Amino acid sequence: MEIRRTLPQDIRELLHCLKIRSKYAVLLVFVIGLIIIEKENNFISRVSDKLKQSPQALAEANNTEVSPAPAENGSLASLQELDAAFSQLRSHLYNITLQLAGDGDPRPRRHVLLMATTRTGSSFVGEFFNQQGSVFYLFEPLWHVEKTVAFLPGGASAVGSALVYRDVLKQLLLCDLYILENFISPAPEGHLTPFLFRRGSSPSLCEEPVCMPSTKKVFEKYYCKNRRCGPLNITLAAEACRRKQHVALKTVRIRQLEFLQPLVEDPRLDLRIIQLVRDPRAVLASRMVAFSGKYETWKKWASEGEAPLREEEVQRLRGNCESIRLSAELGLRRPAWLRGRYMLVRYEDVARAPLQKAREMYRFAGLPLTPQVEEWIGKNTQAPRDGSGVYSTCKNSSEQFDKWRFSMPFKLAQVVQEACTPAMQLFGYKLASSPAALANRSFSLLEEAQPAWVT
Repeated sequence: MEIRRTLPQDIRELLHCLKIRSKYAVLLVFVIGLIIIEKENNFISRVSDKLKQSPQALAEANNTEVSPAPAENGSLASLQELDAAFSQLRSHLYNITLQLAGDGDPRPRRHVLLMATTRTGSSFVGEFFNQQGSVFYLFEPLWHVEKTVAFLPGGASAVGSALVYRDVLKQLLLCDLYILENFISPAPEGHLTPFLFRRGSSPSLCEEPVCMPSTKKVFEKYYCKNRRCGPLNITLAAEACRRKQHVALKTVRIRQLEFLQPLVEDPRLDLRIIQLVRDPRAVLASRMVAFSGKYETWKKWASEGEAPLREEEVQRLRGNCESIRLSAELGLRRPAWLRGRYMLVRYEDVARAPLQKAREMYRFAGLPLTPQVEEWIGKNTQAPRDGSGVYSTCKNSSEQFDKWRFSMPFKLAQVVQEACTPAMQLFGYKLASSPAALANRSFSLLEEAQPAWVT
């Protein structure tokens, strides 16, 4: 005490000031921590009643001990104690969030991602979820991202584009559709755009209140098919997404399953991933028809034996097959973060038994299969002939899924088999040893699939 009294007045005032500021600093850090928790946990509004329970009840609900109450002055003894208290509070919130997501809500919000590549039947399978009235469905929203990223100086690496796709995907699953405004060209004005790719493929974007009166002299490139709507109001679209019970997205632009781990582990999402695969020989045959200009070399080589296939063409095919195989192998290994979150589906199995596979996919996703979905499947899988258009979803699926066999030159099938053997063996596609075997209707090119590749 004697030493303190001998200190100059200004130093005593300085120490007093620092003491006061340290208390305010601790309080400020604590408040900022609470704000971060509130922003990162959109379930807080739903668990507020839970948080009002007594500390003892809250501890019993989470199987934790009651933490000692802070001192009466509201401050903590040290930053270490503040960190510990912050971590404990965050843990409580996370546990309660998981409880409510699993047990508290009789109809928990599900998020479904249909992951595929082009010409694997993903438009057709995506409709299984699009026809469920409680699902908000988007068809290829990452199309806009690909168009924008592709024009960056020097292009974008596979890893870089995958990270961009993942981050956009997360926001879309959370109904933050404003993220697309950064990629739609021309840029939306006042959250209005007539250029959302395949808007007509999502009923939620073509019905009231999202469908606004059409505007004269405004060209709608991706219009609604069954009614005239004006430019899409992204704010209304986001509200429509939040009103729906579940969200489903279909994309052919995500191929690396490992990049999706942060989404699977995000407590705000209950994500289920369905990876759709198809015989790579059928995929190539379909692409040669749908994207004819990109496969001129393949067609000339197959029909006329002209200029040999360029090595980079074959390498691209091999790379596509390998990326699909690696993702499937990761899913089938059942890492802890993917257990109960991943399902592998062959398009051929869907085509042969669409209703059965729809039931399996709905059961995996935790969604009710409605009569409307069953009716749509019945009407659109027993058509007398396939519908027109690259993205047609109307077909006689049980008769048409392997018609490629009878028109593909055997030497073309051989190239695919040599490039994609590991993937074909994993998915149960048999290799054809001769032209006769390829075109033999009584010879199945399919091994029996596992009951449901669910992990």
